[in-house]
Amino acid sequence: MNEHIDKLRKAIEPLRQQIINHRLYTVIKDVDDLKVFMEYHIFAVWDFMSLLKTLQNNLTCTSVPWFPKGSADTRYLINEIVVGEESDLDLFGERKSHFELYLDAMHQCGADCSKIEMFIEALKSKSDVNAALKASSAPEEACDFVNFTYKIIDSNKFYLQSAIFTFGREDLIPEMFVSIVKDIHKSFPDNVSIFKYYLERHIEVDGDHHSHLALQMTSNLCDSGLSYWMEAEDAAIESLQKRINLWDGAYNKIIEKKGKN
Repeated sequence: MNEHIDKLRKAIEPLRQQIINHRLYTVIKDVDDLKVFMEYHIFAVWDFMSLLKTLQNNLTCTSVPWFPKGSADTRYLINEIVVGEESDLDLFGERKSHFELYLDAMHQCGADCSKIEMFIEALKSKSDVNAALKASSAPEEACDFVNFTYKIIDSNKFYLQSAIFTFGREDLIPEMFVSIVKDIHKSFPDNVSIFKYYLERHIEVDGDHHSHLALQMTSNLCDSGLSYWMEAEDAAIESLQKRINLWDGAYNKIIEKKGKN
């Protein structure tokens, strides 16, 4: 891509490896363990959509009257990603956002959706993310994760929003985790089929096509100067650390539940 992208990738690689090789995956043995993981992860799936729409609002004209805004190349990149993330096909050929698809997977396997649903309802009435998180009793690590994302959203720095979108989200689901889910699916196909499809779809679309688009978008937005790249690197590092903390929270909750059984 360019030397700045290469430098940023090198800086975040140790954290990426911590996520890809996280001990969380080794303790997911059955559907009950998977439920806990999903109850944490759903908050990251939701705020990804908020980050995505923030970028679309900032990089394209989404109001009337319409005027051309920014680079047409960048408009194409974000709009192409939005189409796939907001209106993909589910397992049954129906259009769904990836968030809705994930919720379907949670309902199918019996995961507790009450916290994320309470959060959404509270957010609709309060319009304040932190207050809605508190009202939902979301896990502390999930709250920290979402609040960091919203700190970047509220910064109104498009290049930072693009950086955490690109380097904090894409290509972070390891093959080991996919294999674990496939093994669980063999024993419980009626509980895990939607989640298995979500993972496969995520890897196919987000990890391949969308990651290339996102890289180009970040490159376009950061090319205004070296200071932009330095800030982008710091934001990407913090984003990955928040992901590690989120995984730590899910790991500790699974271990706690195993100890009680």
